[in-house]
Amino acid sequence: MLPANNIPELQRRISLYDDETAYKELFLHFYEPLVQFANSFVHSGQIAEEVVSDVFINIWEGRQRLEQIDNLRVYLYVSTKNIALKYLMRQQKKAALSLDEITPDMESPHYNPEEQLISAELLARFEQAVSELPPRCKLIFKLIKEDGLRYKEIAEILNISIKTIDNQLAIALARIARAINTSFKKTQRLQP
Repeated sequence: MLPANNIPELQRRISLYDDETAYKELFLHFYEPLVQFANSFVHSGQIAEEVVSDVFINIWEGRQRLEQIDNLRVYLYVSTKNIALKYLMRQQKKAALSLDEITPDMESPHYNPEEQLISAELLARFEQAVSELPPRCKLIFKLIKEDGLRYKEIAEILNISIKTIDNQLAIALARIARAINTSFKKTQRLQP
């Protein structure tokens, strides 16, 4: 995982020195999360990859202006969202897309030791609970918990208030906790 304080350095190196190594590092760090995010809109892995490729082509082509961007991470997500929505409009599938219609892909490309210690049964219960969340809750949960975005960044990306994010995350966490806790109570009663 690329530390957040390295992103401005990569941004500077790309902008000032046309540093292809820094560009590649930035690409490798953001590619998978952005593909998953784009897939939430276009519902096609191949199209999502094309959307993210377009985002990074635009980054490279506009690299001289890159230093003017205050928060590159938010910029990448907003660019991905905008290109995905433009794709949908070009395909005339939809003229507008509501956040409630987005179904994010919850698979994470990152695995850590803590995740490996969780029992398969508990993980299955958790994944089931997350999959049953309303689309907006699921998207916000993913952006916070998997992609590590801050509330302010998500508010900018999705054009919603921080209070909405807080409420949606609270709903998601309550439903997940309720689903896991209920499953545990049933399991405990069955054992002597």
